[in-house]
Amino acid sequence: MTVQDWFEKRKEAQIQRRALEARVEIEANPDLWTKCVHCDSQLLKQDIEDNQMVCPVCDYHFRVNARTRIKQLFDEGSFEELFTEVKPTDPLEFVDTESYKDRLEAAQKKTGLDDAVITGLASIEGHKVAAAVMDFDFMGGSMGSVVGEKVTRIMEKAIELKLPVLAITSSGGARMQESALSLMQMAKTSCACARLDEAGILYINLITDPTFGGVTASFGTLGDIIVAEQGARVGFAGRRVIEQTIRQKLPSDFQTAEYLMKYGQVDVVSSRKNMRETLSNILAMHE
Repeated sequence: MTVQDWFEKRKEAQIQRRALEARVEIEANPDLWTKCVHCDSQLLKQDIEDNQMVCPVCDYHFRVNARTRIKQLFDEGSFEELFTEVKPTDPLEFVDTESYKDRLEAAQKKTGLDDAVITGLASIEGHKVAAAVMDFDFMGGSMGSVVGEKVTRIMEKAIELKLPVLAITSSGGARMQESALSLMQMAKTSCACARLDEAGILYINLITDPTFGGVTASFGTLGDIIVAEQGARVGFAGRRVIEQTIRQKLPSDFQTAEYLMKYGQVDVVSSRKNMRETLSNILAMHE
């Protein structure tokens, strides 16, 4: 064995030992660690949280809930929630594998929200906005009657106060448990967007991962300026459904924010760490 071979063998043994020590530490403290779904790196949860829920290794943007999004984007203490009295009901008494009532209760317990959107008034670096922030954790961010009503109301409030509107979307689409009542929210919110346009009110879409279905087909992409968060997946039907329909393999980056930017379907793609500055600049330009 040459000296070089000895050093290489020693180096390999050290790497294996460190990997074993890391694995033992992770197994001993599983609540402190998580794995990046993009690069498989084992990461301290605290490190990800300190980096705005972005992987420090590969820059993958983890999904964040509505409350976290509000904390990240808006000036501290500026968010004033509105329309909390609007709550979901079960008009169709819908039952699939379990009742809609039970699903609502489970989602409310899991998220601490009444439904899949939070609406209110806030400011971004001093620029006042009327905002609707969706939460994918609440039944996949599905749009039912409450989401449609609250989004419409915040747009009407913006017209009244002459404030720009920021809609932050994260949704799988319409809520099947409300059937046609859910589908009608597409028309309802689209009409509200038209009234914003008639009133000359700036409307900004911030599309986050994932945004699909009826939200994409209505208020989610009707803004004057469409901003997409880095890596966000956006579309109407899902990738697998499209491939099965057209019987072709789609590009690997299909339906990503960067793909949509390339073909002119969004105006800006921004990383999470730059999002406040991006939105602030847009608002400042239109004051």
